Amino acid sequence: MCIFAEKTEKKVISKNKIKLIHSLERKKNRVEEGLLLAEGPKLMDELLGVWTPAYIAATGEWLELHKEELRGVECDQVTQEELNRASLLRTPQQVIGLFPLPHEQCCLAEVAAGELCLALDGVQDPGNMGTIVRLADWFGIRHVFCSPDTVDVFSPKAIQATMGAIARVHVHYINLADELARCTAPVYGTHLDGQNLYKQSLTAHGVIVMGNEGKGVSAEVGARVNKRLYIPPYPTDRDKVESLNVAIATAIVCAEFRRRATLR
Repeated sequence: MCIFAEKTEKKVISKNKIKLIHSLERKKNRVEEGLLLAEGPKLMDELLGVWTPAYIAATGEWLELHKEELRGVECDQVTQEELNRASLLRTPQQVIGLFPLPHEQCCLAEVAAGELCLALDGVQDPGNMGTIVRLADWFGIRHVFCSPDTVDVFSPKAIQATMGAIARVHVHYINLADELARCTAPVYGTHLDGQNLYKQSLTAHGVIVMGNEGKGVSAEVGARVNKRLYIPPYPTDRDKVESLNVAIATAIVCAEFRRRATLR
């Protein structure tokens, strides 16, 4: 171990550090250690602008480029071979970072009263989860509220898929049905029996609920949706796939909400 200074001497990453990094693939260990794992220069550049890392293992070239940001941070300068052993990725790139898990609490009803937010009910795929957080960042949605059975956004795969958006979008795990019951703002949700998205009145605030990849929105959460929306295919009278991927559907819905906002 070394604390980053002007010149960081090369240190062989310890077996214990490699074991710790690998252990963070499991949620139980992430919670116990209070850490999440992030890899790669693009993701790391995004996170370093907002979060302070607990530990960095990186090539000398990467460390030299980021020496000002890493003062006081525990760092190991490693070879590509060592990086390969420590990484969870098939093709590791330059840097592995451990960051403290964020701990944030927020009231859905209060957020939805003043701005647009997302709610995820049982989304299971970490790639979809990360992509939705990335979409939220793109469309200026600051808060994503998740049911307890939604995949952990702090899993390595989900973190990678956010492409750094997780540093700006706040993700909360709550009893979604109960919190939606307290919400006085509009609660939108996509349903096959919903009304045409492009013909409905859409507000600049409220909640957009997106459901599980296979089952959609649960009955308990669906009962809280008071504005059902449908994304129509084109043309409407031809054979088509049964449904859209949840991340794609989220992108379409968010884009339409934001398009309407520009017309007000």
